[in-house]
Amino acid sequence: MSNPKVFRELCRAEVHTKPTSGVLPGYVQANLLILPKSAADSFQDLCARNPVACPLLTKTLGSPHILEEHAKFISGDSFDIRTDFPKYNIYQRGKLVEQKNNCRKEWSKNHIGFLIGCSFSFEDALKQAGLTPKNVLRGTNVSMFVTTKYLDSAGIFHQCPYVVSMRPYKPEDINRVREITRPFKKTHGEPIDWGFDGAERLGISDLQKPDYGDSLRIAEDEVPVFWACGVTPQLAIATVGHMIDGLVIGHTPGHMLVLDATNVC
Repeated sequence: MSNPKVFRELCRAEVHTKPTSGVLPGYVQANLLILPKSAADSFQDLCARNPVACPLLTKTLGSPHILEEHAKFISGDSFDIRTDFPKYNIYQRGKLVEQKNNCRKEWSKNHIGFLIGCSFSFEDALKQAGLTPKNVLRGTNVSMFVTTKYLDSAGIFHQCPYVVSMRPYKPEDINRVREITRPFKKTHGEPIDWGFDGAERLGISDLQKPDYGDSLRIAEDEVPVFWACGVTPQLAIATVGHMIDGLVIGHTPGHMLVLDATNVC
């Protein structure tokens, strides 16, 4: 594909239905959460209180085609939040009930869509520095883990755990990895922890058994490095979804929206 518009059209036509790590390097990618209006204010407050785990980029304004900061992220009018992700998760009362390639049927005028920054956005910067993430090298999804770290509560959202993404690096490269990713504050920024002791602090017991995504082997000269992850809002829905009336929609982990923007640091 030549540009994000073409890629979104491939998703809309259900031609591309796979994870988006490594797709169109340099362009910003976004996570998704679509909520009934009754829960939207609580979720926006959750993002404000937890900007590392839930960096809010923008939200829809009364239509699946219009974003609050549309021109900043999408050029022109070729956009549909219901179709332009490769794959969607559909939740009812906090339970995952279906995965689909579009959510046209589920979307209603009562819904508000939120775009959350994604760490895939800084993978090209790591690649340009000679620190290509292993998931990009292998063409697989990143490893994602549920942790024992909790978000600060907001509105109906409480006792909601962090999800982290993991990329292995050599210990001597970690400072450089931190420097490269730190400016990407709208797409999770620098790692929140690293090392096998970091995994223990986060409550991760088996690094070869991710809760989402694909397993990545950690070589003998590598350690795990953990970033906050935009799947966190979907786990929040699983945690408090029984309090939400109506369908909630998210992206399938690893299957992001590719935006036209190249820099939202």
